[in-house]
Amino acid sequence: MIGITSYGGYIPRLRLDRMSIFQQMGWFAPAIIMVAQGERSFCNWDEDAVTMAVEASRDCLRGMDRAAVDAFYLCSTTMPFADRSCAGLGKAALNLRDDILAQDFSTSLRCGTSALITAMDVVRAGERTRVLVTASDRRETRAAYFYEMWFGDGSASLLVGNEDVVAEFLGSYSLTYDFVDHYRGSRKTYDYMWEERWVRDEGYSRIIPEAISGLFEKLSITMDDVDTLVFPCFFKAEHRKIAAKLGASPEKVVDNMHEVCGETGAAHPLVMFVSALEKANPGDRILLAGFGQGCDALYFRVTENIRNLAARDGIRSSLGNKKPVDNYPKFLKFRDLIQTETGIRAEAPTQTAMTVLWRKRKMLMGLVGGKCRECGTAQFPKMDICVNPDCTAAHSQEDYEFADKPASIKSFTGDLLSVSVDPPAVYGMIQFDEGGRFMADFTDCELDGVRVGQRVRLVFRRRYTDSERGFTGYFWKAVPLPGTGPEKEEALGGIRFDGRVAVVTGAGAGLGRVYALELARRGAKVVVNDLGGSRDGEGEGSRSPAEGVVEEIEALGGEAVANYDSVATPEGGRAIVDRAVEAFGRVDILINNAGILRDKTLAK
Repeated sequence: MIGITSYGGYIPRLRLDRMSIFQQMGWFAPAIIMVAQGERSFCNWDEDAVTMAVEASRDCLRGMDRAAVDAFYLCSTTMPFADRSCAGLGKAALNLRDDILAQDFSTSLRCGTSALITAMDVVRAGERTRVLVTASDRRETRAAYFYEMWFGDGSASLLVGNEDVVAEFLGSYSLTYDFVDHYRGSRKTYDYMWEERWVRDEGYSRIIPEAISGLFEKLSITMDDVDTLVFPCFFKAEHRKIAAKLGASPEKVVDNMHEVCGETGAAHPLVMFVSALEKANPGDRILLAGFGQGCDALYFRVTENIRNLAARDGIRSSLGNKKPVDNYPKFLKFRDLIQTETGIRAEAPTQTAMTVLWRKRKMLMGLVGGKCRECGTAQFPKMDICVNPDCTAAHSQEDYEFADKPASIKSFTGDLLSVSVDPPAVYGMIQFDEGGRFMADFTDCELDGVRVGQRVRLVFRRRYTDSERGFTGYFWKAVPLPGTGPEKEEALGGIRFDGRVAVVTGAGAGLGRVYALELARRGAKVVVNDLGGSRDGEGEGSRSPAEGVVEEIEALGGEAVANYDSVATPEGGRAIVDRAVEAFGRVDILINNAGILRDKTLAK
């Protein structure tokens, strides 16, 4: 028996309310109101067809032996490279074996179903035993267009094999026509679309029924032998009409998903198929069709093994994990459809050294670090010497994959100075439960929702784009998981400084005052330093700012002393420290906050 042995899916969490497109651009294109129902999925700024494919594939391979996969087919019409194997890129991110076949399928919206048939043929012939087929698309359109409403972003993955089959493959039938309803030239960004009724009346409505009828004849079956019918068509009414023409009752037909995510291109037949498998019972018979310059039709029967497959995120969970967006300009910026000024900070060189990428490919693409054979300490990146001070063994590191290991946030910040498509840039230190840590960019989160101690999962994302050379660089980022960390007050309250002595300079007002009060609230004894000068640095100084903060701390039950020396001289700095030692006997914490804002250049 051959067929599907596992499945997975991924829909990006961002969902654009289609009505927001009409609200912003209805003055220009009033007709788009006709398809403004529901929401469409769209990639975060650091996602593309490859990153989505990796996520869907990871979901599909959950609990499976990755070493058993001996072929990987990546299917997309929007791959980021014209001459670089994106399947090879995905294979590296998934840490699959080197001795496998990795192949791209492209140039047609039915490349996903065509690759699936190819995988079935290969496994049946005995050439391969486990073939991973993943389809993913992130299609671009011009703004305020019907297709902007119809399209969505997403990915789905299927593992084909001959053991533990959850959906047995019973046969297929294909038609190939040079039917052109749209196309995209090799150097073009957007598809050129012929009028909609052409693809509706002569494409979907004729070619899909012809292929399915051909399958019926080939396998000697009828629609009575089909429990679930899966086929793409972004025209909602026509989707229903085609099903009725084929004799399928409404309850047999999988929804085209227009309201919940949109049409996900080459991925869509597999996205719909995975959504059907999520609800399937043993014995269900599923007919899957893919459309694009012809049509593929495939027939499956669900087996008892569907009950034994471990839970996946799949399409259902991905659809539930969403963040509604009604900010249409943000959508346009994330798609790079509007040009904005990013300043000189964005002019840093982005050229990738291919030699370094190759030598460090496991670390950069697969997030592979090291684990010491002698003491079991995990570390990232992999080094020649173990970081455990009680071990320090040399050349003892074995490859250790971090991408699926549990981790949590140790520290983080929101940086408004760093260049970011979605400011502030959020990043911080993450700690793996089994050892190892690294400084990671955070994604799919808002700063207000990030907490120290919060759990994270690692995702493969775009790190940068070298537009001058047409190169995209990838790395792993951390996604904080909502509801897994302490609440804000609990997280903050858990950090105490009892018995510690803190010196805060410039603490008479502003941020310095806030630091001093917060440290005192957490148990620290505070030296409140402030010269008391005016904002422009002029004047004799005043004791009242520092003394006022000391009074506030004492009123809260804390301990504090004031100091009025200047940090501008070595003598002043020494006097501040002496005051702390005199009052409290030690110094544990220093926040050198003092400074004067001057409207002058460094040269002056």
